[in-house]
Amino acid sequence: MTVCFTGHRPQSFVFGFNEQHPDCIQIKQDLQEEIQRLIGAGTNHFLCGMAQGVDTWAAEIVLYFKQIYPNIHLTAVIPCPDQPKKWSLKSVERYHKILAACDHQIMISPFYYRGCMHARNKYMVDHADIVLAIYNNAGSGGTASTILYAKKQNKTVIELLV
Repeated sequence: MTVCFTGHRPQSFVFGFNEQHPDCIQIKQDLQEEIQRLIGAGTNHFLCGMAQGVDTWAAEIVLYFKQIYPNIHLTAVIPCPDQPKKWSLKSVERYHKILAACDHQIMISPFYYRGCMHARNKYMVDHADIVLAIYNNAGSGGTASTILYAKKQNKTVIELLV
């Protein structure tokens, strides 16, 4: 069984990039509990879009569980090589550390174009059985669009509302 992640970037949360904020800690804990539940239910493959925020946290949690359950796999689904181009040095280093630990990497496009993030999200939904979303219930944006697409594709969508 394969699960992909979708969720907000740090800027969409009140705590921004402060991962020590109690709300961020709670989101990560909820995400960890849900990933552990999914592994217990037979999930052995995870797809991550490698964006900042939810994608990064989910990838790090999967890599943690990979140490305990070596049969699980993490695939980085990268929209384009320039994805971390405007990120801080610390975020770029974190991105490359996660990439190095992934079992597979899939590059959607060899260059950035306006719809490459959407194409990445579509690819992940198309190749997943379950979509795990960390979501604030806003009706617009990339996460909302991904959830809507997943539901139209009759995928199971687990929404952890924040």
